[in-house]
Amino acid sequence: MQENDNLSEIDIEKQHIIDNKELSIWEALIPVVILMGLLAYNIFFVEGQEWLGGYTNQLILLMGGVVGAVVGLFNKVSLGVMLLEVWENLKSVFVPIVILFLVGALAGTWLISGVIPAMVYYGLQVLSPEIFLPASLIISAIISVATGSSWTTSATVGIALVGIGTALGINPGMIAGAVISGAYFGDKMSPLSDTTNLAPAMAGTDLFTHIKYMAWTTVPTVIVTLIVFSIISATVDVTGDADISGLLTTIDATFNITPWLFIVPAIVIALIFFKTKPLIALTAGIVTAAVVAVIFQSEVLAGLSDSSMGAIVQSILTDTAIVTENEKLNDLFSAGGMEGMLWTIYLIICAMVFGGIMDGIGALSRITKSLLALASSIFGLFASTVISCLGLNVVASDQYLAIVVPGKMFKKAYENRGLAPQNLSRTLEDSGTVTSVLIPWNTCGAYQSGVLGVSVADYFVYAIFNWLSPFMTLLFAAFRIKIKMLRQPKTA
Repeated sequence: MQENDNLSEIDIEKQHIIDNKELSIWEALIPVVILMGLLAYNIFFVEGQEWLGGYTNQLILLMGGVVGAVVGLFNKVSLGVMLLEVWENLKSVFVPIVILFLVGALAGTWLISGVIPAMVYYGLQVLSPEIFLPASLIISAIISVATGSSWTTSATVGIALVGIGTALGINPGMIAGAVISGAYFGDKMSPLSDTTNLAPAMAGTDLFTHIKYMAWTTVPTVIVTLIVFSIISATVDVTGDADISGLLTTIDATFNITPWLFIVPAIVIALIFFKTKPLIALTAGIVTAAVVAVIFQSEVLAGLSDSSMGAIVQSILTDTAIVTENEKLNDLFSAGGMEGMLWTIYLIICAMVFGGIMDGIGALSRITKSLLALASSIFGLFASTVISCLGLNVVASDQYLAIVVPGKMFKKAYENRGLAPQNLSRTLEDSGTVTSVLIPWNTCGAYQSGVLGVSVADYFVYAIFNWLSPFMTLLFAAFRIKIKMLRQPKTA
């Protein structure tokens, strides 16, 4: 979710869609084509080169926004309207941005308190390479169902699992893909998730009808994903298992490892489970980790700063690196604090600028209506919904809009075809919720990449559940499997 963490800040009824009859579909696509072209150029010809301070994607999004604004001005849209939509978009991501800062602080304090090292220490002894990837998927799914948040899942067990798997010598992209697959399965199926509540609200059905109906496509998808990860785990060539004893010895010598350290993540997960606001839960995780650090890791703090408070503040705000005798652990036991989240936050802000302008000039509405016009059959209607959700995740860079806009636009069409509303709500989740994490500049993709420390390009292929879900919903539509009809469709 963008996650599921700020629906309380959004009034669904105020999610309006701007229509601009002056704008043609070709004009609406101009900013999209230029944006995708520049991003492709950046990926294939510039990636890895140090220019513009590494902020090329952010600049490209702003350039796309400028092109969109020019298109809007030529189609009688005032600059004030566009700026208002940009402002609305920026307001909608205020809470996620604060959460990102807190996650950066959380990673730093959980490092110096020994929480992450303890997770790695015990995890290395329990999770062998042969079962690691499917186990990571299952663990992430359980936590996400319990909390209703893929963001919280990644910020807690996700970080630990990436650390454990990396120490075992497993490809970080594989680990992140397993974590994200499990996290988004739970995100879809948990009644605590805000997108799981948003989709049926847009389609006109109730929450538990939606969850029950969604299980028909979601369960087969996660089973296929689990099988694939089991096969990968059984065949993956790892280099870390022979060095586990040395890793354990180094961790034990560097930190005071004790099961008491797990009080910190337990408090955070419990607070989220009992529907405490994420800002409060994450802040509690930072404060308790700081207290635990003072109690259990005095030597670690002394090695970082002249005072315990100085070491804690440093871990919250800036880079923290704990040097050990093992080079692999040196890479693992480092955190960027709040400062380390700035690249991701700038990306989200620039994406919201582009998405706001596209909404302000009426491009989102025009593109969605054009897709709706192509739906000449029931399968075509499902396919148009999927493409619309995918497109809005790319263009609007926001998971909520990828649910709200198609939900409002396609609701009447589903009714006219005699389709029960849960068909629409399920399709919105199967294609809007889960694919957001596959777009680098989408709020969800930027978040997961920043938190797990793995680029979207590296985990894309392994986020099997996420890219398989739209295909599964189309497969069910093509063969009319579990497509609930209310009546015969209207012919006129």
